[in-house]
Amino acid sequence: MLTIGQLAQYAGVTVRAVRHYHQVGLLAEPERDPSGYRRYGATAVVSLIKIRTLANAGVPLSRIREMLDADAPTFAEAAHRIDEHLRDEIERLETSRKQIAQLTAGDSLVLPPAVVAYLDRLREIGVSARMVTGERDGWILMAARWPDQVEEWIPAKLAELEDPLMVRLYRLLSEIFDGDAGHDDPRLVEAADVMAALCEQAYASGAAGIDAGSDDDMLFDLLDALAVESDARATRLRELVRERGWARWTRLERVAEPPGPERPATGVT
Repeated sequence: MLTIGQLAQYAGVTVRAVRHYHQVGLLAEPERDPSGYRRYGATAVVSLIKIRTLANAGVPLSRIREMLDADAPTFAEAAHRIDEHLRDEIERLETSRKQIAQLTAGDSLVLPPAVVAYLDRLREIGVSARMVTGERDGWILMAARWPDQVEEWIPAKLAELEDPLMVRLYRLLSEIFDGDAGHDDPRLVEAADVMAALCEQAYASGAAGIDAGSDDDMLFDLLDALAVESDARATRLRELVRERGWARWTRLERVAEPPGPERPATGVT
């Protein structure tokens, strides 16, 4: 969970801007924790990035709430009206006009074309709208953290979708999270088995994953939090994956082996 300063830094805005978005009702302000601090999760980061992008594109704050909550046709209509207004503005607003014209594409609001194409491919293989939305929000977090690298990962991600096991996982998760079954849904066990098999497969092939060379856990903590905030059953799924030897699904990371009797734990790493 992030402080207001960490939230602002991650999304590329000032703390003052975050507080202003609270005041005008664009961004929900969390309750204080027992220590008296306000803590923000992954959903708040995604929302703030969207608000920042729309604001930078020249959308008045009074219109941003309408556009964030709008369905696709209403969103496109609003973007078109703003585009017409910007046509009459001076040359320095031309960049903003072009950004507004792109908003009708939906996913391309804060994502590069290669990622949008990947999301379209997920839809083609039968991934549910809810799952695609979760994937999109995860890519928003990654693009904000590593804007120059996300497009480099897409060829490998598309190649993964040629694996029937990966396709099975996406369809299975779509069934689970679109349904009403609880934490005892037996499909969660099946999904964990498939995830573990894919992890073993990637590990055996020497795949490094998208986090190659990164020792920064913030993004991966946010990705895990995003899943749980989207559906509490993700907590149970992560527990099941951990039981199968994998610490998390957002990076290729095995559960640490407990120290043996000949090498007692010292607390020093």
